[in-house]
Amino acid sequence: MGHIIAKYSLAPLLFGQGLHVRKTIQRLPEPTGARVGLDGTGKPLRVLVLGDSAAAGVGVYTQSEALLGQLVLHLQQDFATHWTLIAKTGATSGSTLTHLQKIPKQSFDAVVISLGVNDVTANVSQIRFLGNQLAILKLLREKFNCSLIIFSGFPPVGFFPALPQPLRWYLGMQSQRFDRALAKIIEQQADCIYYTPKFPNDPSLMASDGFHPGSKVYAVWGQETAALIRQKYRSINH
Repeated sequence: MGHIIAKYSLAPLLFGQGLHVRKTIQRLPEPTGARVGLDGTGKPLRVLVLGDSAAAGVGVYTQSEALLGQLVLHLQQDFATHWTLIAKTGATSGSTLTHLQKIPKQSFDAVVISLGVNDVTANVSQIRFLGNQLAILKLLREKFNCSLIIFSGFPPVGFFPALPQPLRWYLGMQSQRFDRALAKIIEQQADCIYYTPKFPNDPSLMASDGFHPGSKVYAVWGQETAALIRQKYRSINH
């Protein structure tokens, strides 16, 4: 009940701060670079990175520095990695679901998802958020033939320097609620992994906007996610 009381008692202040942040926050572009490609040698592995601005790599200049590039860097040592990026700044679980429903059917072995922060900032209900996430999961299985789906846990929104207090506290609390609820569901799925990147609460590791990861965070995120894919994919195929 705490989040409900806070939401309504602080509503005017939170709304005002939200508008101010949207107007004043530094707008970083999505990094340059291809969104489809092939790197490495070995067994074929089809990988999709799906989601929001963090999935798109906002905060660095090129895709090689972003989640996609760092993921492929570590996978190409063992696999002929066919990679695809479907991500957009501002994407929510709902908009991503709609996009996946519209694009042609194709196949991926592993999918890495980064979605949720925009649901929180857009004041989407937890029930709707979870419903959209489960619909995405169903679609990835049935339309895109995915055998491994990795859901990236929420970043520490409550420590984002771009957000003033109490908005930072409130969005951080909401993010933690969404994170726990989604993790509880996903951890029950045999073909899924719920992985929370080890984001240190260090503002110096963030991008200049105080809201997105910096290159060092993407490097750790990509390396650790690649290790999960490598381990799971080998266990599936052996």
